[in-house]
Amino acid sequence: MKKTLAFLTTVGAAALALNAHAATKWDLPSAYPASNLHTQNLEQFVKDVKKLSDGELDIVLHNNASLYKAPEIKRAVQGNQAQIGEILLTNYANEDPIYALDGLPFLATGYDAAWKLYQAQKELLNKKLAAQGMTALYTVAWPPQGIFANKEINSVDDLKGVKWRAYSPVTARIAELVGAQPVTIQQSELAQAMATGVVNAFMTSGSTGWDTKTYEYIKKFYDTQAWLPKNAVIVNKKAFDALNEKSKKALLQASADAEKRGWALSKEKTQWYLDNLAKNGMEIIKPAPALMKGLDKVGDTMLTEWIQKAGPDGQKVIDTFRANK
Repeated sequence: MKKTLAFLTTVGAAALALNAHAATKWDLPSAYPASNLHTQNLEQFVKDVKKLSDGELDIVLHNNASLYKAPEIKRAVQGNQAQIGEILLTNYANEDPIYALDGLPFLATGYDAAWKLYQAQKELLNKKLAAQGMTALYTVAWPPQGIFANKEINSVDDLKGVKWRAYSPVTARIAELVGAQPVTIQQSELAQAMATGVVNAFMTSGSTGWDTKTYEYIKKFYDTQAWLPKNAVIVNKKAFDALNEKSKKALLQASADAEKRGWALSKEKTQWYLDNLAKNGMEIIKPAPALMKGLDKVGDTMLTEWIQKAGPDGQKVIDTFRANK
């Protein structure tokens, strides 16, 4: 009897030890395909987390909107259906102005300016996410946004009536201001939308143009470099707090590395995307002064609207950004 009890005690202790070191598994939904620069960065991120935590935190990446569609990811993380996720901040512009900021045209048009804007908005962004039970681990900017279209666009008047793909409230507002017809289409649905004529013009990055083989349907890209929207990798606060210290440290270190690597990769690949779009028949066009002047006015209007919505906190972010620009 004593031998049996000792054996059971030993087995129980071994099982407890095994459970103590069993991997915590998380799901990470993303909206973009394997070829996308953000997805490539995420793939390295999840490898780094596993390595740095000695396998104690195992994150499963679900790309190309295979687990949740792009607009659903934030709510999934907030509700802990997915413990961590990648979101496009401007998708949530209707929730709070802070999410719209880096989608405002011509506020921050290059990587240095986009990084400074991120630093200026970070405190307010984290405050908003914290109120919703989440934390931002890192962000990465998309390449600069331009206009894909088949027709000649020499001024904003030439955009009137086009069927305009809107992937966020911000891009929908641009459509309204230039007289285009906004149609909400997420990236995973874009190729089909172009093939069926649902959309025939839109503003996005060369990265999205490449990933969706836009050159098969649309032949002109006007390189306006209008803004650099950001993706953010967010985590459920309760899920994070439940991790052991090793896993927390691994996650934060991998996040810092992913942010640095992701911004560098985005900048590095900007010209690569344009070069390869051109090799596949896309005409890369420097925008006419009249078009840029009209788009600048759109940007001014949207910034004024944004400050009115954001109030004193928003004005402080803009003032901080401009002081460091």
